Amino acid sequence: MLPLESHLETWSRRPSSRSGRPPLLFVHGGYVDGWCWTPNFLPWFAGKGWPAHALSLRGHGGSGGGETLFAAGLDDYAADVERVAGTLREAPVLIGHSMGAAIVERLLATRPLRGAALLAPIPPTGLVPVAARLAMERHDYFAHMIGLDPMRMTGDVLEALRPFYFSDRVDAATLDEAARHIAVESPRAILDMSMRMHWMRPERNGTRLMVLGAEGDRISTPADVRATARHHGVDAVVVPGLAHMLMLEPGWERAARAIADWLATLD
Repeated sequence: MLPLESHLETWSRRPSSRSGRPPLLFVHGGYVDGWCWTPNFLPWFAGKGWPAHALSLRGHGGSGGGETLFAAGLDDYAADVERVAGTLREAPVLIGHSMGAAIVERLLATRPLRGAALLAPIPPTGLVPVAARLAMERHDYFAHMIGLDPMRMTGDVLEALRPFYFSDRVDAATLDEAARHIAVESPRAILDMSMRMHWMRPERNGTRLMVLGAEGDRISTPADVRATARHHGVDAVVVPGLAHMLMLEPGWERAARAIADWLATLD
């Protein structure tokens, strides 16, 4: 593993009064940073009484670690999540999206957590079958992701990637802002996700778990989400009308409400 990263970008939104509800720590997916939680999810959950926090993993957004990003694996990212979680007043519920869900699963394999939600998770078979399917749908998708350079995001690249991450209902301003937060991803982390997920089921260590996906997700399809839920011995929640970046989609409240209903069972 790499040394601990001392500078990790974080965002926090707190309820206007103490509610007694546990803090939430949101973990972003690959190729993006923690900004994705800030327009909608952080203020919404804080408004419902949950202290809401998000981080940018090392080498992403305003966090340090860019010089060693190429060597960062999921265990290094998990250490980032643990480091930020340790700064909170009490143990948080972890909510991970896509690669962030894989990071949360990494932590689930080694310790009990207060609670964990896996959003648009990578299926138990790993990333390789997903990548093969995406390449079949659009042959240049994987080439664009391998050679991704956020400093040279042409219109052709954005047009190729957008349908896999967003529905056609997302407004131009959201797409423009999201494009500014696209990040290079660690090839080591991608390799980690390419392998079959053999991590321990959370019921063995007492962690309560939610698995949620989006009906219109072309990356983590509803079938993938249900496979992850079966792997962990829980029922999947599939929210209609949303695509992969569900926290930025019109109708994101449907996903937020489903998560909030599950969180209420932990109180």
